[in-house]
Amino acid sequence: MATARNMKSSFITENPSPFFHYLLSLSPLASLVNSPKKSPRNHKLCTPQNLSLYFLSLILSFTFLGFSILSFLFVSQASSSSCHLSSPSSPFSFPSLKSSEYSPINLVSLLSTTSDDEDEPKLSNSVMVPLPVHGVVRNNVSEEEREFWEQPDGLGYKPCLDFSIGYRKASLKISKEKRRFLVVVASGGLNQQRNQIVDAVVIARIIGAALVVPVLQVNLIWGDESEFSDIFDVKHFKRTLQADVRVVSSLPSTHLMSRQTIENKIPYDVSPLWIRNRFFRQLNEEGVLVLKGLDSKLSKNLPYDLQKLRCKVAFHALRYAAPIRELGYRLARRMWIEGPFIALHLRLEKDVWVRTGCLTGLGTEHDDIITKVRESQPEYLTGRLNMTYTQRRLAGLCPLNALEMARLLKALGAPGSARIYIAGGEPFGRNKALQPLVAEFPNVVTKEKLAQNGELSQYINKSSALAAIDYIVSLSSDVFVPSHGGNMGRAMQGHRAYVGHRKYIKPNKRSMLPFFDDTSISDAEFRSIMRNLHSKSQGQPEMRANRRDRDVIAYPIPECMCKHKTGIF
Repeated sequence: MATARNMKSSFITENPSPFFHYLLSLSPLASLVNSPKKSPRNHKLCTPQNLSLYFLSLILSFTFLGFSILSFLFVSQASSSSCHLSSPSSPFSFPSLKSSEYSPINLVSLLSTTSDDEDEPKLSNSVMVPLPVHGVVRNNVSEEEREFWEQPDGLGYKPCLDFSIGYRKASLKISKEKRRFLVVVASGGLNQQRNQIVDAVVIARIIGAALVVPVLQVNLIWGDESEFSDIFDVKHFKRTLQADVRVVSSLPSTHLMSRQTIENKIPYDVSPLWIRNRFFRQLNEEGVLVLKGLDSKLSKNLPYDLQKLRCKVAFHALRYAAPIRELGYRLARRMWIEGPFIALHLRLEKDVWVRTGCLTGLGTEHDDIITKVRESQPEYLTGRLNMTYTQRRLAGLCPLNALEMARLLKALGAPGSARIYIAGGEPFGRNKALQPLVAEFPNVVTKEKLAQNGELSQYINKSSALAAIDYIVSLSSDVFVPSHGGNMGRAMQGHRAYVGHRKYIKPNKRSMLPFFDDTSISDAEFRSIMRNLHSKSQGQPEMRANRRDRDVIAYPIPECMCKHKTGIF
């Protein structure tokens, strides 16, 4: 639960309030600041001395113009012969990345978004993009390996956040709202908080309120006290959404003493109509609305414009803070420079085993530890209480352990020499938990192994920042595989689709696990079965189709991606 200290520090402004600026505008100082200087009068311009200076400057100007034209022609010829590397299915193009000429800082500047001098950033410049996929260019690889690294066909789908005329007309008023404010407290891990921030922006739009930069609740499991500005680029967040909602850093002084009722009993799957009927009158009367516990509460099926707004927030506005971004891309480059790599999101942390009600596969000693924690804290258990461990596992409700993941990757054609990046927290059982995977794929690394000279020291006990680094590296991988769905898996699925349908293998646990336990089938049969089961779940375009269990952030087609249009890129 958010502490009073966190709530207070997040709401009270450190900057002068709008009321202060209003007073300033009424004072004589305003005219001094804003009034242009009058030009001097009675100057004599047409003297012989001035005319000679005029003709001299004219000659110099034409000389400079001639040199400029010659330089432009030379540069144009040189740039036309340069080579660029791009993914065949990606709407983005990337310069070639050579280790001798491409520093991590330059990489960040390439992948970061708009210039601070621009008043209204273009969406094509604000999206968080990965490093380009490598492709398979070697001739001495097997057909299975070539197939494993091959990227899916995007079928021409590209981002297209073309909002309706009605939406844009309403924006003229909503984006300037200064009387009603929405405050949202986001809980959970990083990717759970991202989902709530996305819906916070949408709800602010629905009720026509200005959004206060969301408050990140202290995480009870990891003890992370990071604030929004520690994880995300606040300035970029505001500028990217300035045409959709007004985002402010804190409540103005005129609203600090307003009645602030915290609403935390919102039912699941509520519609925009429900939101308006429930909160619009309250917001008008009190001026401030505080919402908490938004996770999965807003309906996944919204009007097209609001679905597009979700994508705009998730893929464009929620850019990570510069220090996290720089380190994330630096680690991604260290993986990328060695060739294609796999990112695995292994959910092997202690709290995951406690919450899911599953066994670790590490033996009785480790399973007993999990069982005792689960019995002492039954409120953490999110798995179905009326199912045994075996039933949960076969229903696909348990994360794949390292042995199961290794068998799946081998069956799908991943070479034993493949470099694998492990995203996620420290696995329960540490090295023992990863040993079956390392035995088959020796080139397994984590962010801790990639980091150099204490690069991660500033993020010790900062689980959200570490998760953000995992997100950046995973986005740049050639292949991404989650072991247990979840918020990170869904976010990565949609983001990889949005930036060019990069390969994303979703393990079909319910169908494949019975074959894992069948000792009667040969290795060749097992490989054939695994490839058939996963042939249509490797990142190909997949329609959301208004299903209640499909979020547009994971399935951006058709609301946020379309064919036969130029798209936003």
